[in-house]
Amino acid sequence: MVESSRGYREGWLPLIAGLYWLWSAPAHGLPGFLVSVLPGTLLLGSGLAMLGMPGELRIGQFAALGGALGVLAALPALPLVGAGHGLLLLAASALGFVAAGAYTLRVETRVEEVPASAKGLRLAAEVALDELVLSSNTLAAMLRSGGDLARIRREVARARELFDAAGWLEKPESYHRGPPGLESPELSPAATGGIAYEHLRFESGYEPHDEEPGASRWLGYAENRVAHAWVLRHRGAPRPWLICIHGYRMGRPIVDLHAFRPDWLHRQLGLNLLLPVLPLHGPRAPGWSSGDGYLGADVIDTLHAEAQAVWDVRRMLAWLEGQGAMKIGVYGISLGGYNAALLASLCEGLSCAIVGVPAVDLAHLLFRHSPAMQVREAQLHDIKERDVSDVLRVVSPLALTPRVSRERRFLFAGTADRIVPPEQARDLWRHWERPRMAWYPGAHLTFAAHPEPRALVEEGLRAGGLTR
Repeated sequence: MVESSRGYREGWLPLIAGLYWLWSAPAHGLPGFLVSVLPGTLLLGSGLAMLGMPGELRIGQFAALGGALGVLAALPALPLVGAGHGLLLLAASALGFVAAGAYTLRVETRVEEVPASAKGLRLAAEVALDELVLSSNTLAAMLRSGGDLARIRREVARARELFDAAGWLEKPESYHRGPPGLESPELSPAATGGIAYEHLRFESGYEPHDEEPGASRWLGYAENRVAHAWVLRHRGAPRPWLICIHGYRMGRPIVDLHAFRPDWLHRQLGLNLLLPVLPLHGPRAPGWSSGDGYLGADVIDTLHAEAQAVWDVRRMLAWLEGQGAMKIGVYGISLGGYNAALLASLCEGLSCAIVGVPAVDLAHLLFRHSPAMQVREAQLHDIKERDVSDVLRVVSPLALTPRVSRERRFLFAGTADRIVPPEQARDLWRHWERPRMAWYPGAHLTFAAHPEPRALVEEGLRAGGLTR
């Protein structure tokens, strides 16, 4: 590692790219200047930060954003500025983008029991893609007023007091009530992207416990009261079912179905698939953006989102059993991995549990990925990560005992994951008594580009008796 006083050499790439964008801006008039100033400023500023004040993890996010914006701006500009000049802008931006990943790999610390990744351009590009997503989340995060933060602090304190008195912190499984069965959900045919499926919907019926803070606010999200799922099933004799739980910001059929590869799982392996939509996602979102409110400053909303997620999926599980399903497995990715792990700890009879790039400590992720100003404001209002973690303990897979046997638990994760740091998957692996684990040398969003995850999923399905 380069000493802090010298900075990190990767910083020269975004710095030079930023200077080139800003130097060329005036030559193309006001439109060219307006297009150039944002990627140029982001690249120049992040490059200077890498060289002058290295070690800050968020620098890579803004370098990745600047590089991506530069590539997007350079492509349509090629016929306007000439091939040579346009290609230089494109190449400089792409190098700045990759430098963001290389910088992050340099400053991230090694994690015990996580294999080291062989650094290279591919890995740097994968990490930069994670950084780009994190930068967009940072920019979209809404700063809370002092009044909101004071209310959140009161809700966290009240929930912790209530949960402790009820014994839920000591026995988190007792927080979860058994939902009623699901006999006749509404099913309608649908299709997206050339994939035919059935749209399942029903009234969720979930309600927070009496006296829980934030209950009336949660029940006020009208769209969220209806549960949804996408169903792909074969005609004829009964087949094994796989419950596939999507990640954060997903929940739309075209995204979910392509993420879980129905051409492979449904057609090639012959499985029936059930893809639940998590609360506040897709058609359940109260706003324009899928997932808004699931992970954010309103910690009690996150609590209720998780509690309702497992409530709804348990109802769907009962429906599958009523359809004569003999083998049912669960497979989740990212936030879906969190819910798959939670389901594996609350449900009897699952044939296997497969979790990929799983989040398992939401309190840590909230504080790690929130904008620095928002974290400081929360700390000023006495909102502590420890207290948030205590409240979320009742919906934490790390606080519950899995009911799926050890030989039918499977995990995969990326050694260079920036969105869900690899120590989270490692902690679940330890809690699950070190079952079969596959590490791939990549980042969060690119797991499908590596062979290890697919091989592990196939192994898990065979172990659970869902495939041969």
